[in-house]
Amino acid sequence: MPYYRTVGELPRKRHTQFRKPDGGLYAEELMGVEGFSSDSALLYHRFLPTAIVNAETVEDTRGGTVANLPLKPRHFRTQDLKWDEPDRVDAVTGRRLLFGNADVAICFVAANETSPLYRNAFGDELLYVQTGAGTLETIYGALTVGVGDYVVIPTSCTYRIVPEGDEELRLFVLEATGHIGPPKRYLSKKGQFLEHSPYCERDIRVPTAPLLVDGEDVPVLVRHRAGLTRMTYANHPFDVVGWDGCLYPWVFNIADFEPITGRLHQPPPVHQTFEGPNFVVCSFCPRKVDYHPLAVPVPYNHANVDSDELMFYVGGNYEARKGSGIGLGSLSLHPSGCAHGPQPGAAEASLGAERFDETAVMVDTFRPLNLGEAAQVSEDPRYAWTWARRGPDWT
Repeated sequence: MPYYRTVGELPRKRHTQFRKPDGGLYAEELMGVEGFSSDSALLYHRFLPTAIVNAETVEDTRGGTVANLPLKPRHFRTQDLKWDEPDRVDAVTGRRLLFGNADVAICFVAANETSPLYRNAFGDELLYVQTGAGTLETIYGALTVGVGDYVVIPTSCTYRIVPEGDEELRLFVLEATGHIGPPKRYLSKKGQFLEHSPYCERDIRVPTAPLLVDGEDVPVLVRHRAGLTRMTYANHPFDVVGWDGCLYPWVFNIADFEPITGRLHQPPPVHQTFEGPNFVVCSFCPRKVDYHPLAVPVPYNHANVDSDELMFYVGGNYEARKGSGIGLGSLSLHPSGCAHGPQPGAAEASLGAERFDETAVMVDTFRPLNLGEAAQVSEDPRYAWTWARRGPDWT
């Protein structure tokens, strides 16, 4: 994150003696990215964060991906996904792989029980909360999350997710191979959000108090470049009495994104919310639409020649997709190499509209997205033919 935070107890100077009530030293840990040449956080532990008593390999059952062949637009229904034990799904081990490439894995989960302690040492994670509520517990403190929240979890942050209430916590998850943050064009040279940014520091929620949990011989599941390992720590990792810096988990709600509109239809970059390694994330929110007297409010047909476009439909009515079979929880994949645009009749039907009530999360990747197990079992085979109204699976 672009701004400095301080939480809990800290010594006045970094890397100096900071003593516990019993006179012993707190264990200082510097977490830094890009070889300690970029953002970092300095954390103070009650116990050694290096003290592990066991480590064992864990089988990764996620599975691989297959290419988008034959190349075509596709529609997937996360609302149709089923889990083998639907009453025992957690937000980490219950993730199903939808799509992936060398830069990002895109997953979905409908969770109803507390996850194991977990650390992704491969890259940052971005979670979008479609339904439900819960608490993200981390070494930095806790954050309450709910519908519409984007949750940014930095690399190597140990955390667990605790669903709350009767509704499933349905999460759309991006696991990057690098770092995720606000687009650079929204930030000043010193990291402040600029006036043209559609959101700013006031919209962001961060941990405000330490989270201390006692425990011994505590397992933590770690995802790393070679797979999965379960490490057992001598003491519970939630033992940080204070921290400061610019590297920490944070939450931003999609309802706080301020849409940029114009007399004519605005291009997708005005909706950008985050950037990651070779991908961007955009937010399509309820908004006033184009107000030129001859405007066509729905998007024009377009070919994004350098990227695949993945859209997750989470609220309202998406005008451009009427008649396609897409509903809440659907995902559309429009790959590079195919032009796409409104369904037949949508352009005419949109004339004169003053406002669109729609919410969607878009991911554009600059490498092709391959299809994971969850995409393969949830596809609607008719979607590619909805513009022509005929094709191999059309009836």
